[in-house]
Amino acid sequence: MKGTAPVAGRDHGLVDIAVIGGGINGAGIARDAAGRGLKVLLCEKDDFAEGTSSRSGKLIHGGLRYLEYYEFRLVREALIEREVLLASAPHIIWPMRFVLPHSPEQRPAWLVRTGLLLYDHLGGRKQLPASRGLDLSQGPEGAPLRQEFRRGFEYSDCWVDDSRLVILNLIDAARNGACILSRTRALRARRDGETWLLEMQGDDGTAQVVRSRALVNAAGPWVQDVIQGVTGLNSAQNVRLVKGSHIVVPKFWNGPQAYLLQNSDRRVIFVNPYENDLALIGTTDIPYDGRAEEVAIGADETDYLFQVLRRYFRMPPQPSEIVHAFSGVRPLYDDNADNPSAVTRDYVFEVHGAEGAPPLLSIFGGKITTYRRLAEQAMQRLAPWFAKLSPAWTADRPLPGGAIGGSFDDFARALARDYRDLPQKLVHHYARLYGTRARELLGSARVLADLGRQFGGDLYECEAAYLRETEWARRPADFLDRRTKHGLHLTPAQRLAFENYIQSAMRPE
Repeated sequence: MKGTAPVAGRDHGLVDIAVIGGGINGAGIARDAAGRGLKVLLCEKDDFAEGTSSRSGKLIHGGLRYLEYYEFRLVREALIEREVLLASAPHIIWPMRFVLPHSPEQRPAWLVRTGLLLYDHLGGRKQLPASRGLDLSQGPEGAPLRQEFRRGFEYSDCWVDDSRLVILNLIDAARNGACILSRTRALRARRDGETWLLEMQGDDGTAQVVRSRALVNAAGPWVQDVIQGVTGLNSAQNVRLVKGSHIVVPKFWNGPQAYLLQNSDRRVIFVNPYENDLALIGTTDIPYDGRAEEVAIGADETDYLFQVLRRYFRMPPQPSEIVHAFSGVRPLYDDNADNPSAVTRDYVFEVHGAEGAPPLLSIFGGKITTYRRLAEQAMQRLAPWFAKLSPAWTADRPLPGGAIGGSFDDFARALARDYRDLPQKLVHHYARLYGTRARELLGSARVLADLGRQFGGDLYECEAAYLRETEWARRPADFLDRRTKHGLHLTPAQRLAFENYIQSAMRPE
């Protein structure tokens, strides 16, 4: 950034690892490294998970369709991780059954069944039920579908609150001593002897600096910007930006099941229950060459999604019913595939740094399901620079709030008993978002008056204060769209009132 004044603000001293990027990969690496006893600093230019990591399909899954591209290693790793993550955060990750109506024009039934059998066994499934065939002409799963879809299949994957997964990793990193900085942009980094000197700037203009023995570039769509613009280096690797868009509409079928729809272009569309009474539909796959910050759903994508819905459902929703829409840019590793849907979802590391020089580790690609394993492998790549690196530890450790000691339903019922004078729907909301931390949030509250001002729906002042104090929430969208999904349930007037409240609460005294 030309013309920036010399660093004269806060000096964070010397750390072992400085991470640039507060999405899922950066958060996972910060947690892993801090838990091994390393001193860690993470900076993110916006809010945490504001980019790709809050704009996913919100699934922890092996990637059934990747089997067609022979991505067996990636699918196996993802399926193994599905089990690990389900155990580590059962409050924000839970099983979901997917109904796949058979469309013989796309794939023969024997091929789908073979793929599902492989999917059942490739990752050593333990917690989730196996796939099975369905008679859609008789079963309730077929009721919303057009009558020509008489045969189908059902299999398991998991739902995840993606942005909360990022936050929980950052909370754990902070508990292990990491310094976590939101809205703090990396400006310049240069090698100075055995360390990197990283200059940063907060959104208030405050200059900050840190020296680090290693630098991790987990900037996602901006990975090349960091390599070239921040460190001044060059890379032999590249990312391929692919836009994926989703729409949210009122839920239009009965039952907890989701649907996986095959399209004529060999893509698949997920139709998932969302926020109790809504449906999340996506995603598209479109090459993208614009600025990642400016990504937005296009009319062509909306038409594409509704075309698929009309093909499969008797009474599909109409475009006028869209409640919300969002787009994200997936920073996929560029493997030169012609079709955006065929571009690998695997990840690649690049290390700049010969012996004696502090390393820069850059991450290309990846998916939310494999972030924890990616973090472990990132630490393996950095091990030559840290002679006494502690062993990997995250595979059997719950994320904050995840140590519920049994099933989520049992935990939620126990929480409801302890707070019996609060609405059960509200207590369930706290259980889902915060797990065991819900007791920390609620404290001695017993009746609604103890929760402070109600802004609409299930949003009360005590939760807003908790998010501000413990989860780095600062701006209205941090509270309403990423830490929670309250924004989907507020009227425009209610949202405006909350925005005014937050602006007042965050104003320096």
